Amino acid sequence: MKIVVDWDRCEANGVCMNVAPEAFNLDDKDTLHVLTENVTPELRAKVEKAVRDCPRQALSLSND
Repeated sequence: MKIVVDWDRCEANGVCMNVAPEAFNLDDKDTLHVLTENVTPELRAKVEKAVRDCPRQALSLSND
């Protein structure tokens, strides 16, 4: 399972980082960085919550 970001929608507001800091980070220029492309079983619940909570619906998960 991979994290997919729609960069046209992402506003880097940090909701995902607050929910799953192991998978997302914002730098000092408010640029979002995905720290792990492949979601481990241990992170799955947090990443799924980050996807659901994204206010711009910029995140999704892919089975590719």
